[in-house]
Amino acid sequence: MSNLNISVIISTYNSEEWLEKVLESYKYQDYQNFEVIIADDGSRASTKELIDSYKADYPVDLRHIWHEDLGYRRQELLNKCIVETAYDYILMTDGDCIARKDFVSTHAKFAERGYFLSGGYLKLNMVTSKAIKLEDIKNGNCFSTKWLTENGKITFKQSIKLKAKGNYADFLDYLTPTGATFNNCNSSAWKEDLIAINGYDERMQYGGPDRELGERLHNNGIKSKQIRHKAIVLHLDHPRGYKTKESIQKNEAIRGLTKVEKRIWTDYGIKK
Repeated sequence: MSNLNISVIISTYNSEEWLEKVLESYKYQDYQNFEVIIADDGSRASTKELIDSYKADYPVDLRHIWHEDLGYRRQELLNKCIVETAYDYILMTDGDCIARKDFVSTHAKFAERGYFLSGGYLKLNMVTSKAIKLEDIKNGNCFSTKWLTENGKITFKQSIKLKAKGNYADFLDYLTPTGATFNNCNSSAWKEDLIAINGYDERMQYGGPDRELGERLHNNGIKSKQIRHKAIVLHLDHPRGYKTKESIQKNEAIRGLTKVEKRIWTDYGIKK
């Protein structure tokens, strides 16, 4: 859908160094029919200052939606952002994921009623994450296998993913054993489909709330489409201090009920 208007929602929390690189990547997209919403789970004032500095000459509308830091409440914030999007199609990603220049246009190209899209990512180590400069994003060097090899480490599998184009990318997406799941770092869906299942389950913390949302989409008749070798982001390294055994167990219990009972709706989502 070449003329599709898209709302890109980018999650962040106190990570200005990575967020700057991500914001930079959306300046050079080969597609212009989109807005960017920064979903900020209570970051310090310096995050707002960074976003404001980009607003002055950003090529698309850039909005900052923030709520108070009362602990990990990303799902609550994402639900708020879903409601406040300007457009009917929503692309979810994270503030540690640098978008290749064809990222938004690829989601627009493969968007289809009755489906959500599941994209891919290359997980970088800290050395390579730090090595990426704004100029490398502007000229696309950081998406070159040669540059990545010279500035850290890249696996053979990652190299194939970066180089895949056209029919070869289609073939790899068909062949991959990885499921076309909903992943917050790189997935897109129709706004009405997300609202129909009441958005994210706000009881859930780190470890699967995006997957659970995708499972309810499936239960509601929405299919998924694999574009992991076509829509690419570079996932910058970072610690995950918010990941706990308790949160994982709680999330797994909720997901288990969603699967067994084929749940479509959560009572802990957009509408309370």
